[in-house]
Order: sequence, then C-alpha cells, then structure tokens
Amino acid sequence: MSIALGLLVVRVVVGLLFVGHGAQKLFGWFGGYGPKGTGGWLESVGIKPGVAMAVAAGLMELIGGLLFVAGLLTPLAAVLIVLTMLGAIVKVHGPNGIWATANGYEYNLVLVAIAIGIALTGAGEYSIDALIG
Repeated sequence: MSIALGLLVVRVVVGLLFVGHGAQKLFGWFGGYGPKGTGGWLESVGIKPGVAMAVAAGLMELIGGLLFVAGLLTPLAAVLIVLTMLGAIVKVHGPNGIWATANGYEYNLVLVAIAIGIALTGAGEYSIDALIG
C-alpha cells in the first residue's frame, strides 16, 4: 500500500505541474504567455516556427500531464513528458551545464528520470492502468 501511495503522490505532483506548464503555453494561464508569447520566446532561442512549436509543446505537456496524473497509458504519458524535457535540455538548458543555478538542465533531468521510472515500474495500484489491467 505504501508503494502504491508513493507512486500516486509522485504522479499527481509531477503530472499537475506538467498540466500547468501546458496551460501556460496554450492558454496563458498561471502566469504564462500563451502560444504567441511563448512562440516569440521560442523563436528567440532558435526554435521555429515558434507558435506551432509552443502549441506542440503545450499539448504534449498538458496531455502527458493529465495521463500521468490519472495513471492512464502511463508509458505514453512518460514519452510525452520525456520528449518535451529532452527538447528543453537540447535547445535551452543543455549549453548552460547541469546545475539549475546556471539555468542548466538539472531539473529537466530529474523530471525525465521520474517519468522513465514510473513508466518502468508502472503507475501503481491507484491508477486507471491498474483498473483496466
């Protein structure tokens, strides 16, 4: 029971944070800039077309986060999360080194590890995946 509860806590916290990040990019919620603002920033760091990439990243974060929270199609949720974070590492944080104090990829790498870990262990007893077998 404690393992299942631990997996649930990790899934809900990480998943909801991804939902929030997706909503920032897609809708401008939670202090975000929406597709146009995020797209402009993405273009400033060399990711083009900015608006389309902002929408794609936002959808991956939102859908991946919702699936992760629910424990539904957990391997797919992990793939969406990992792809988004790898993009952030390669295009934004990687050149700065690992440490977050220098805007590095430390936090992104932790999220990648969590997503892969949950995908490999399974979402746990308190998940839709467990209910549907």
